[in-house]
Amino acid sequence: MKRIGLYLFTQDCRVQDNDALYLLSASVDTLVCLYCDPPQTRFDKHFSQTTSSQAQRGYLKSTLQGLQNALAQFGQTLNIEYGDPRVVVSDYIHRYEITHVGSSIPVAYNESRLWQWLKNAFSDVNFQTANNSQIYYRTQLSFDLAELPKSFSSFRKRIERDEQCDRALIAPQQPCFHLPPPPYMMQFKLPQHLINSQNNDYYGGEDNAQKHLAAYFRSHAASHYKQTRNALHGSHFSTSFSPYLAHGALSPQQVLRALNEYESQYGSNESTYWIYFELLWREYFHWYSQLHQGALFKFTGITQTKPLTSFYAHLFSAWCNANTPEPLVNALMNELNETGWVSNRGRQIIASYLVNELQVDWRYGAAYFEQRLIDYDAPSNWGNWQYIAGVGADSRGGRHFNIQKQTQLYDPEGTYTQLWRPKNTPSVPLDLIDHTDMTGWPNDQPGRLSNAK
Repeated sequence: MKRIGLYLFTQDCRVQDNDALYLLSASVDTLVCLYCDPPQTRFDKHFSQTTSSQAQRGYLKSTLQGLQNALAQFGQTLNIEYGDPRVVVSDYIHRYEITHVGSSIPVAYNESRLWQWLKNAFSDVNFQTANNSQIYYRTQLSFDLAELPKSFSSFRKRIERDEQCDRALIAPQQPCFHLPPPPYMMQFKLPQHLINSQNNDYYGGEDNAQKHLAAYFRSHAASHYKQTRNALHGSHFSTSFSPYLAHGALSPQQVLRALNEYESQYGSNESTYWIYFELLWREYFHWYSQLHQGALFKFTGITQTKPLTSFYAHLFSAWCNANTPEPLVNALMNELNETGWVSNRGRQIIASYLVNELQVDWRYGAAYFEQRLIDYDAPSNWGNWQYIAGVGADSRGGRHFNIQKQTQLYDPEGTYTQLWRPKNTPSVPLDLIDHTDMTGWPNDQPGRLSNAK
Protein backbone atom coordinates (compact mmCIF):
# COMPACT_ATOMS: atom_id res chain seq x y z
CA MET A 1 0.00 0.00 0.00
CA LYS A 2 1.35 3.40 -0.99
CA ARG A 3 2.02 5.66 1.95
CA ILE A 4 0.77 9.20 1.32
CA GLY A 5 1.74 11.89 3.79
CA LEU A 6 0.17 15.22 4.64
CA TYR A 7 2.37 17.75 6.39
CA LEU A 8 0.48 20.54 8.14
CA PHE A 9 2.65 23.63 8.47
CA THR A 10 1.69 25.86 11.39
CA GLN A 11 4.24 27.99 13.26
CA ASP A 12 7.13 26.20 11.50
CA CYS A 13 7.25 27.73 8.02
CA ARG A 14 10.68 26.43 7.06
CA VAL A 15 12.27 23.34 5.51
CA GLN A 16 15.61 23.34 7.33
CA ASP A 17 15.75 22.41 11.02
CA ASN A 18 12.24 20.98 10.78
CA ASP A 19 12.30 17.65 12.62
CA ALA A 20 8.57 17.00 12.21
CA LEU A 21 8.83 17.39 8.43
CA TYR A 22 11.87 15.08 8.34
CA LEU A 23 10.10 12.46 10.46
CA LEU A 24 7.09 12.35 8.18
CA SER A 25 9.20 12.43 5.02
CA ALA A 26 11.05 9.31 6.15
CA SER A 27 7.73 7.48 6.62
CA VAL A 28 5.95 8.13 3.30
CA ASP A 29 6.33 7.67 -0.45
CA THR A 30 4.60 10.89 -1.51
CA LEU A 31 3.92 14.08 0.38
CA VAL A 32 1.31 16.86 0.36
CA CYS A 33 2.37 20.11 2.04
CA LEU A 34 -0.44 22.25 3.46
CA TYR A 35 -0.80 25.56 5.26
CA CYS A 36 -4.27 26.44 6.54
CA ASP A 37 -5.10 30.09 7.20
CA PRO A 38 -8.07 29.99 9.59
CA PRO A 39 -10.81 32.63 9.75
CA GLN A 40 -11.41 34.68 12.89
CA THR A 41 -13.06 32.84 15.74
CA ARG A 42 -16.13 34.23 17.50
CA PHE A 43 -13.94 34.93 20.51
CA ASP A 44 -11.57 37.08 18.44
CA LYS A 45 -14.42 38.92 16.75
CA HIS A 46 -15.94 39.80 20.10
CA PHE A 47 -12.79 41.11 21.75
CA SER A 48 -10.66 42.50 18.95
CA GLN A 49 -13.46 44.46 17.23
CA THR A 50 -11.39 44.32 14.03
CA THR A 51 -9.94 41.98 11.41
CA SER A 52 -6.32 41.16 10.66
CA SER A 53 -4.33 44.16 9.51
CA GLN A 54 -2.80 44.75 6.10
CA ALA A 55 0.62 44.52 7.75
CA GLN A 56 -0.16 41.13 9.26
CA ARG A 57 -1.55 39.75 6.01
CA GLY A 58 1.36 41.20 4.06
CA TYR A 59 3.91 39.56 6.33
CA LEU A 60 2.09 36.23 6.17
CA LYS A 61 2.05 36.46 2.37
CA SER A 62 5.80 37.09 2.33
CA THR A 63 6.39 34.19 4.73
CA LEU A 64 4.37 31.73 2.67
CA GLN A 65 6.02 32.79 -0.56
CA GLY A 66 9.36 32.19 1.15
CA LEU A 67 8.22 28.73 2.28
CA GLN A 68 7.09 27.91 -1.26
CA ASN A 69 10.51 28.94 -2.60
CA ALA A 70 12.22 26.67 -0.07
CA LEU A 71 9.96 23.72 -0.90
CA ALA A 72 10.38 24.22 -4.64
CA GLN A 73 14.10 23.48 -4.30
CA PHE A 74 13.07 19.93 -3.35
CA GLY A 75 10.41 19.51 -6.03
CA GLN A 76 7.58 20.25 -3.60
CA THR A 77 4.67 22.69 -3.64
CA LEU A 78 2.85 24.46 -0.84
CA ASN A 79 -0.95 24.22 -0.79
CA ILE A 80 -2.59 27.15 1.00
CA GLU A 81 -6.22 27.04 2.06
CA TYR A 82 -8.36 29.60 3.85
CA GLY A 83 -11.02 28.11 6.11
CA ASP A 84 -11.82 26.05 9.19
CA PRO A 85 -8.79 23.75 9.68
CA ARG A 86 -10.99 20.83 10.67
CA VAL A 87 -12.88 21.03 7.40
CA VAL A 88 -9.79 21.72 5.30
CA VAL A 89 -7.60 18.95 6.73
CA SER A 90 -10.47 16.43 6.68
CA ASP A 91 -11.05 17.23 3.01
CA TYR A 92 -7.37 16.69 2.20
CA ILE A 93 -7.26 13.38 4.06
CA HIS A 94 -10.23 12.11 2.05
CA ARG A 95 -9.23 13.65 -1.28
CA TYR A 96 -5.65 12.38 -1.35
CA GLU A 97 -6.24 9.17 0.64
CA ILE A 98 -3.76 10.27 3.27
CA THR A 99 -2.20 7.53 5.42
CA HIS A 100 0.17 9.68 7.53
CA VAL A 101 -0.22 13.21 8.94
CA GLY A 102 2.66 15.17 10.42
CA SER A 103 2.96 18.46 12.26
CA SER A 104 4.90 20.27 14.94
CA ILE A 105 3.94 19.41 18.50
CA PRO A 106 0.97 21.75 19.04
CA VAL A 107 1.61 24.43 21.63
CA ALA A 108 -1.28 26.89 21.44
CA TYR A 109 -4.75 25.98 22.67
CA ASN A 110 -6.59 25.98 19.32
CA GLU A 111 -3.87 23.96 17.59
CA SER A 112 -3.89 21.40 20.43
CA ARG A 113 -7.65 21.01 20.16
CA LEU A 114 -7.44 20.63 16.36
CA TRP A 115 -4.76 17.95 16.58
CA GLN A 116 -6.71 15.93 19.15
CA TRP A 117 -9.90 16.24 17.10
CA LEU A 118 -8.14 14.97 13.97
CA LYS A 119 -6.68 12.00 15.83
CA ASN A 120 -10.13 11.08 17.14
CA ALA A 121 -11.83 11.57 13.77
CA PHE A 122 -9.29 9.56 11.76
CA SER A 123 -8.23 6.67 13.96
CA ASP A 124 -6.88 4.72 10.97
CA VAL A 125 -4.40 7.46 10.03
CA ASN A 126 -0.88 7.56 11.46
CA PHE A 127 -0.26 10.89 13.24
CA GLN A 128 3.30 12.07 13.95
CA THR A 129 4.72 15.11 15.73
CA ALA A 130 8.11 16.48 16.68
CA ASN A 131 9.38 19.57 18.45
CA ASN A 132 9.82 22.49 16.04
CA SER A 133 9.02 25.63 18.00
CA GLN A 134 10.59 25.17 21.43
CA ILE A 135 14.13 24.87 22.67
CA TYR A 136 13.51 21.72 24.69
CA TYR A 137 11.45 18.57 24.53
CA ARG A 138 9.29 17.84 27.55
CA THR A 139 11.44 14.79 28.31
CA GLN A 140 14.45 17.09 28.80
CA LEU A 141 12.79 18.97 31.64
CA SER A 142 13.62 17.83 35.16
CA PHE A 143 10.01 18.35 36.25
CA ASP A 144 6.55 17.33 35.04
CA LEU A 145 4.52 19.88 33.13
CA ALA A 146 2.06 20.02 36.05
CA GLU A 147 4.98 21.23 38.18
CA LEU A 148 5.86 24.15 35.90
CA PRO A 149 7.12 26.96 38.16
CA LYS A 150 4.60 29.71 38.76
CA SER A 151 7.06 32.46 37.88
CA PHE A 152 9.55 32.91 35.08
CA SER A 153 12.41 33.51 37.50
CA SER A 154 11.90 30.12 39.13
CA PHE A 155 11.62 28.47 35.71
CA ARG A 156 14.82 30.12 34.45
CA LYS A 157 16.80 29.05 37.52
CA ARG A 158 15.64 25.44 37.20
CA ILE A 159 16.48 25.34 33.49
CA GLU A 160 19.94 26.81 34.06
CA ARG A 161 20.66 24.23 36.78
CA ASP A 162 19.54 21.33 34.61
CA GLU A 163 22.40 19.61 32.79
CA GLN A 164 20.04 18.24 30.13
CA CYS A 165 19.11 21.81 29.20
CA ASP A 166 22.64 23.13 28.76
CA ARG A 167 22.36 25.30 25.64
CA ALA A 168 25.94 24.46 24.69
CA LEU A 169 24.76 20.89 24.04
CA ILE A 170 22.32 21.81 21.27
CA ALA A 171 23.08 19.40 18.44
CA PRO A 172 24.37 20.73 15.12
CA GLN A 173 21.69 21.23 12.49
CA GLN A 174 21.34 18.40 9.98
CA PRO A 175 20.52 19.88 6.57
CA CYS A 176 17.61 18.59 4.53
CA PHE A 177 18.63 16.94 1.25
CA HIS A 178 15.41 15.29 0.12
CA LEU A 179 11.63 15.46 0.37
CA PRO A 180 9.17 12.97 -1.15
CA PRO A 181 7.40 14.24 -4.26
CA PRO A 182 3.72 15.28 -4.26
CA PRO A 183 1.27 12.56 -5.35
CA TYR A 184 -0.05 14.75 -8.17
CA MET A 185 1.07 17.82 -10.04
CA MET A 186 0.25 20.72 -7.75
CA GLN A 187 0.45 24.47 -8.27
CA PHE A 188 1.27 27.11 -5.68
CA LYS A 189 -1.59 29.59 -5.33
CA LEU A 190 -2.28 32.23 -2.70
CA PRO A 191 -5.83 32.80 -1.43
CA GLN A 192 -7.44 35.99 -2.69
CA HIS A 193 -7.29 37.80 0.66
CA LEU A 194 -3.52 37.37 0.67
CA ILE A 195 -3.10 38.25 -3.00
CA ASN A 196 -4.78 41.59 -2.29
CA SER A 197 -2.55 42.34 0.71
CA GLN A 198 0.34 44.78 0.54
CA ASN A 199 3.71 43.32 1.49
CA ASN A 200 6.32 45.43 -0.25
CA ASP A 201 7.97 46.37 3.04
CA TYR A 202 8.04 42.88 4.56
CA TYR A 203 10.69 40.25 4.09
CA GLY A 204 9.44 37.07 5.70
CA GLY A 205 10.36 33.50 4.91
CA GLU A 206 13.22 31.12 5.61
CA ASP A 207 15.83 32.66 3.32
CA ASN A 208 15.30 36.17 4.70
CA ALA A 209 15.33 34.80 8.25
CA GLN A 210 18.79 33.31 7.71
CA LYS A 211 20.07 36.53 6.13
CA HIS A 212 18.77 38.57 9.06
CA LEU A 213 20.23 36.17 11.61
CA ALA A 214 23.67 36.42 10.00
CA ALA A 215 23.46 40.21 9.61
CA TYR A 216 22.48 40.75 13.23
CA PHE A 217 25.43 38.86 14.67
CA ARG A 218 27.76 40.32 12.04
CA SER A 219 26.81 43.78 13.32
CA HIS A 220 28.07 42.89 16.86
CA ALA A 221 24.83 44.34 18.25
CA ALA A 222 24.57 41.21 20.40
CA SER A 223 27.40 42.49 22.59
CA HIS A 224 25.32 45.55 23.51
CA TYR A 225 21.82 44.08 23.50
CA LYS A 226 21.10 44.56 27.20
CA GLN A 227 21.79 48.29 26.89
CA THR A 228 19.55 48.75 23.83
CA ARG A 229 16.71 46.27 24.37
CA ASN A 230 14.44 48.80 26.12
CA ALA A 231 14.82 51.45 23.42
CA LEU A 232 11.79 52.36 21.35
CA HIS A 233 13.56 52.62 17.99
CA GLY A 234 16.97 52.68 16.34
CA SER A 235 19.36 50.49 14.37
CA HIS A 236 19.69 46.95 15.77
CA PHE A 237 18.31 48.08 19.15
CA SER A 238 16.19 44.92 18.99
CA THR A 239 17.19 41.54 17.58
CA SER A 240 14.01 41.61 15.44
CA PHE A 241 13.96 37.81 15.52
CA SER A 242 10.37 37.69 16.77
CA PRO A 243 8.48 37.78 13.41
CA TYR A 244 10.62 34.95 12.04
CA LEU A 245 10.26 32.94 15.26
CA ALA A 246 6.49 33.49 15.41
CA HIS A 247 5.99 32.06 11.91
CA GLY A 248 8.70 29.46 12.35
CA ALA A 249 10.83 30.69 9.46
CA LEU A 250 13.53 30.62 12.13
CA SER A 251 13.78 28.14 15.00
CA PRO A 252 14.93 29.02 18.54
CA GLN A 253 17.62 26.37 18.16
CA GLN A 254 18.99 28.17 15.09
CA VAL A 255 19.19 31.39 17.09
CA LEU A 256 20.98 29.65 19.96
CA ARG A 257 23.46 27.97 17.61
CA ALA A 258 24.28 31.35 16.09
CA LEU A 259 24.54 32.89 19.58
CA ASN A 260 26.86 30.12 20.79
CA GLU A 261 29.07 30.56 17.73
CA TYR A 262 29.19 34.33 18.24
CA GLU A 263 30.18 33.94 21.88
CA SER A 264 32.90 31.44 20.99
CA GLN A 265 34.44 33.97 18.58
CA TYR A 266 33.88 37.27 20.34
CA GLY A 267 33.26 36.34 23.96
CA SER A 268 30.16 36.26 26.12
CA ASN A 269 28.85 39.02 28.36
CA GLU A 270 25.64 40.07 30.07
CA SER A 271 24.19 41.25 26.77
CA THR A 272 24.73 38.01 24.87
CA TYR A 273 23.28 36.15 27.85
CA TRP A 274 20.23 38.42 27.71
CA ILE A 275 19.37 37.16 24.22
CA TYR A 276 19.17 33.67 25.70
CA PHE A 277 17.23 35.13 28.63
CA GLU A 278 14.59 36.52 26.25
CA LEU A 279 14.36 33.21 24.40
CA LEU A 280 13.73 31.54 27.75
CA TRP A 281 10.80 33.92 28.35
CA ARG A 282 9.31 32.70 25.06
CA GLU A 283 10.03 29.10 26.08
CA TYR A 284 8.34 29.62 29.43
CA PHE A 285 5.14 30.95 27.88
CA HIS A 286 5.02 28.02 25.46
CA TRP A 287 5.07 25.57 28.36
CA TYR A 288 2.69 27.84 30.25
CA SER A 289 0.22 27.62 27.34
CA GLN A 290 0.44 23.82 27.17
CA LEU A 291 -0.24 23.56 30.90
CA HIS A 292 -3.05 26.07 31.28
CA GLN A 293 -4.72 25.64 27.86
CA GLY A 294 -8.02 27.58 27.75
CA ALA A 295 -7.20 29.50 30.94
CA LEU A 296 -4.85 31.55 28.78
CA PHE A 297 -7.91 33.38 27.45
CA LYS A 298 -10.02 33.66 30.61
CA PHE A 299 -10.71 36.99 32.29
CA THR A 300 -9.43 35.63 35.61
CA GLY A 301 -6.37 34.10 33.92
CA ILE A 302 -4.73 31.38 35.98
CA THR A 303 -5.25 33.19 39.29
CA GLN A 304 -9.05 32.87 39.46
CA THR A 305 -9.28 36.51 40.57
CA LYS A 306 -11.27 39.14 38.69
CA PRO A 307 -9.56 42.44 37.88
CA LEU A 308 -11.62 45.57 38.54
CA THR A 309 -12.62 46.98 35.16
CA SER A 310 -14.87 49.68 33.77
CA PHE A 311 -15.62 49.54 30.07
CA TYR A 312 -16.06 52.71 28.06
CA ALA A 313 -16.32 51.82 24.38
CA HIS A 314 -15.01 55.19 23.25
CA LEU A 315 -11.92 54.84 25.47
CA PHE A 316 -11.03 51.48 23.97
CA SER A 317 -11.61 52.95 20.51
CA ALA A 318 -9.35 55.91 21.34
CA TRP A 319 -6.61 53.50 22.42
CA CYS A 320 -6.95 51.43 19.24
CA ASN A 321 -6.93 54.51 17.02
CA ALA A 322 -3.98 56.26 18.71
CA ASN A 323 -6.19 59.08 19.94
CA THR A 324 -5.58 59.21 23.70
CA PRO A 325 -4.34 62.17 25.77
CA GLU A 326 -0.86 60.59 25.98
CA PRO A 327 1.48 61.41 23.04
CA LEU A 328 3.78 58.44 23.73
CA VAL A 329 0.87 55.99 23.83
CA ASN A 330 -0.47 57.47 20.58
CA ALA A 331 2.90 57.16 18.86
CA LEU A 332 3.29 53.54 19.96
CA MET A 333 -0.22 52.61 18.84
CA ASN A 334 0.32 54.39 15.53
CA GLU A 335 3.50 52.41 14.85
CA LEU A 336 1.66 49.20 15.76
CA ASN A 337 -1.22 50.01 13.42
CA GLU A 338 1.03 51.08 10.55
CA THR A 339 3.74 48.41 10.70
CA GLY A 340 2.37 45.52 12.74
CA TRP A 341 5.29 45.77 15.13
CA VAL A 342 6.33 47.79 18.17
CA SER A 343 9.20 47.39 20.63
CA ASN A 344 8.96 45.17 23.70
CA ARG A 345 9.10 48.18 26.02
CA GLY A 346 6.45 49.89 23.92
CA ARG A 347 4.12 46.90 24.21
CA GLN A 348 4.39 46.95 27.98
CA ILE A 349 3.64 50.67 28.09
CA ILE A 350 0.51 50.55 25.93
CA ALA A 351 -0.73 47.37 27.61
CA SER A 352 -0.32 48.92 31.06
CA TYR A 353 -2.11 52.06 29.89
CA LEU A 354 -5.14 50.11 28.66
CA VAL A 355 -5.32 47.93 31.77
CA ASN A 356 -4.49 50.47 34.48
CA GLU A 357 -5.38 53.95 33.21
CA LEU A 358 -8.38 53.01 31.05
CA GLN A 359 -9.27 49.95 33.17
CA VAL A 360 -10.40 47.95 30.14
CA ASP A 361 -10.66 44.16 30.25
CA TRP A 362 -7.14 43.03 29.27
CA ARG A 363 -8.53 40.53 26.74
CA TYR A 364 -9.60 43.38 24.45
CA GLY A 365 -6.00 44.49 24.21
CA ALA A 366 -4.63 40.97 23.75
CA ALA A 367 -7.13 40.26 20.97
CA TYR A 368 -6.32 43.58 19.29
CA PHE A 369 -2.63 42.67 19.30
CA GLU A 370 -3.59 39.31 17.82
CA GLN A 371 -5.04 41.05 14.77
CA ARG A 372 -2.20 43.56 14.40
CA LEU A 373 1.17 41.99 15.21
CA ILE A 374 3.29 40.50 12.45
CA ASP A 375 5.03 38.51 15.18
CA TYR A 376 1.85 37.30 16.88
CA ASP A 377 2.57 34.21 18.97
CA ALA A 378 -0.44 33.07 21.00
CA PRO A 379 1.39 31.86 24.16
CA SER A 380 3.69 34.90 24.35
CA ASN A 381 0.99 37.43 23.53
CA TRP A 382 -1.71 36.19 25.89
CA GLY A 383 0.81 35.21 28.57
CA ASN A 384 2.35 38.69 28.56
CA TRP A 385 -1.04 40.38 28.73
CA GLN A 386 -1.97 38.22 31.72
CA TYR A 387 1.35 39.22 33.27
CA ILE A 388 0.57 42.93 32.88
CA ALA A 389 -3.02 42.49 34.09
CA GLY A 390 -1.94 40.62 37.23
CA VAL A 391 -3.80 37.39 36.42
CA GLY A 392 -0.86 35.37 35.15
CA ALA A 393 2.67 34.30 35.97
CA ASP A 394 3.59 37.16 38.26
CA SER A 395 3.81 37.12 42.05
CA ARG A 396 3.70 40.93 42.14
CA GLY A 397 0.13 41.08 40.85
CA GLY A 398 0.67 42.89 37.56
CA ARG A 399 2.68 45.79 36.18
CA HIS A 400 1.72 49.46 36.19
CA PHE A 401 3.94 51.83 34.20
CA ASN A 402 3.89 55.56 34.83
CA ILE A 403 3.61 57.13 31.36
CA GLN A 404 5.46 60.33 32.26
CA LYS A 405 8.35 58.38 33.78
CA GLN A 406 8.49 56.04 30.77
CA THR A 407 8.59 59.05 28.46
CA GLN A 408 11.45 60.63 30.42
CA LEU A 409 13.40 57.38 30.44
CA TYR A 410 12.92 56.19 26.87
CA ASP A 411 11.95 59.24 24.81
CA PRO A 412 13.30 62.28 26.72
CA GLU A 413 13.85 64.35 23.56
CA GLY A 414 10.52 63.29 22.04
CA THR A 415 12.26 61.86 18.97
CA TYR A 416 10.22 58.68 18.83
CA THR A 417 6.96 60.45 19.66
CA GLN A 418 7.52 62.95 16.87
CA LEU A 419 8.52 60.21 14.42
CA TRP A 420 5.32 58.22 14.97
CA ARG A 421 2.99 61.06 15.90
CA PRO A 422 -0.41 60.22 14.35
CA LYS A 423 -2.22 62.73 12.17
CA ASN A 424 -5.36 62.59 14.32
CA THR A 425 -4.42 64.35 17.55
CA PRO A 426 -6.61 64.29 20.69
CA SER A 427 -9.50 66.74 20.57
CA VAL A 428 -9.22 67.74 24.24
CA PRO A 429 -6.25 69.54 25.88
CA LEU A 430 -4.35 67.38 28.33
CA ASP A 431 -4.99 69.66 31.30
CA LEU A 432 -8.75 69.19 30.92
CA ILE A 433 -8.67 65.42 31.29
CA ASP A 434 -10.11 63.97 34.45
CA HIS A 435 -9.01 60.35 34.64
CA THR A 436 -11.54 59.66 37.36
CA ASP A 437 -14.70 60.20 35.36
CA MET A 438 -13.15 60.84 31.91
CA THR A 439 -15.55 63.75 31.44
CA GLY A 440 -15.20 65.33 28.06
CA TRP A 441 -12.63 62.87 26.62
CA PRO A 442 -12.66 62.46 23.72
CA ASN A 443 -16.32 63.40 23.87
CA ASP A 444 -18.79 63.21 26.73
CA GLN A 445 -20.29 59.74 26.28
CA PRO A 446 -21.89 57.61 28.97
CA GLY A 447 -19.97 54.61 30.13
CA ARG A 448 -21.04 51.36 31.68
CA LEU A 449 -19.54 49.18 34.35
CA SER A 450 -18.43 45.81 33.04
CA ASN A 451 -18.89 42.60 35.03
CA ALA A 452 -16.53 40.75 32.71
CA LYS A 453 -16.25 37.02 33.09
